[in-house]
Amino acid sequence: MPILAAVRLSHFLPTLLLLVAGVLVAQLTALNEFFLSLFNVLPTLLLLLGGAFCVGYGRQRELSLLVAVYLAYFLLDTQTDYFRAQGKVREDAVLVFHLCCLLLPLLYGLYGAWRERSHLLQDLVARAAVLLALGSVTLALAKRFPQELQAWLGGLQWPLWHGEWMTLLQPTYPLFLIAAVLLLVQYLRQPRPVHAALLLGLFGLLWMLPKTFLLPHALQVMTSLSMLVVIAAVAQEAYQMAFRDELTGLPGRRVLNERLQRLGRNYVIAMADVDHFKKFNDTHGHDVGDQVLRLVAAQLRKIGGGGRAYRYGGEEFTLVFPGKTLEECLPHLEVVRQAIEVYRIQLRDKQQRPRSDKQGKQRRSGGAASEVSVTVSIGVAERGQQGTPEEVIKAADKALYSAKSAGRNCIRSPGQRRGAVKLEAANS
Repeated sequence: MPILAAVRLSHFLPTLLLLVAGVLVAQLTALNEFFLSLFNVLPTLLLLLGGAFCVGYGRQRELSLLVAVYLAYFLLDTQTDYFRAQGKVREDAVLVFHLCCLLLPLLYGLYGAWRERSHLLQDLVARAAVLLALGSVTLALAKRFPQELQAWLGGLQWPLWHGEWMTLLQPTYPLFLIAAVLLLVQYLRQPRPVHAALLLGLFGLLWMLPKTFLLPHALQVMTSLSMLVVIAAVAQEAYQMAFRDELTGLPGRRVLNERLQRLGRNYVIAMADVDHFKKFNDTHGHDVGDQVLRLVAAQLRKIGGGGRAYRYGGEEFTLVFPGKTLEECLPHLEVVRQAIEVYRIQLRDKQQRPRSDKQGKQRRSGGAASEVSVTVSIGVAERGQQGTPEEVIKAADKALYSAKSAGRNCIRSPGQRRGAVKLEAANS
């Protein structure tokens, strides 16, 4: 259930929109000169620029996928250029097309499910060795026994499995199916934008292959967009790594710094800190400490009043309320503080995990799990006449230390007397 909960429509939507647009453009019988020139050079540009981008971020898997897709594109583009120029296909067109239809899903599925596990250079060499070995064997067979290989491939048919809709070599479809299953399992195990892009990109290539010689721009358009969605997904993940906190999912310090420059004249900033977090971490372990941070982040994400939460660092969080006054924000902060206070976290002994579902149910019904709670202290400050965002954060941080001194699990503002915030929020 936690894995399925991480599945997001946003992982698929950008890729799906690009591929749908590609299908529509590819079916146009004519493109203007600009787009025609663009799609003729775009696959090569994407390989060079996207490949450099992947190398810079150490993404060998995506780099190898781009190379595999481009090689298939290059071979098929040579055949389609000859077909458009001469009005007939080359003698080796059928063999080249069949081999591309078989090798493309094979390499795509292999590289897509092959995660980077070893040293970066070793991993890249291993992927290149696989491509070189498979390509060398295929090329040698195609050069030495072209007629025999073509006849053998043409004979790979199973009448009981054949459908009228099949326009490619029959083994192509099981290979695409196997690749799709591998990529789907990979996404379900680890939902990420790049895994969603790899899965949908495979379907884009499957749509493209039967249209290679039928539609004049299908090969260039769908190859370009299939490569583009992979590069865009890598860029999206790079952005998330730089600007979004991986543990809590909240925007990070960099996003906060950018937001502070665009707050306007009136705003409120609150600093929230988990009470006794170091002691809690030392007592229950870092795994439970991470669970606490995720809990606090989940509650802070629900903040009302137009506020937004950020991970400031460690166990400290920042909440920003643009265009608000202190009095308008206090009730919303109190709601969040109370929500965190009443939440109970169940702890179980890792050394005595249940060996079966039945044993787990017996322990749960017998109250084997202990419960702990966590609280937060909050300091909040409002922009004054001459206040800058940095000064407001310092004032909120000072108020936070005042809340700690006042007994924790409370909200304080500069000059706030002890307990006044709770009383005012309760009266409201």
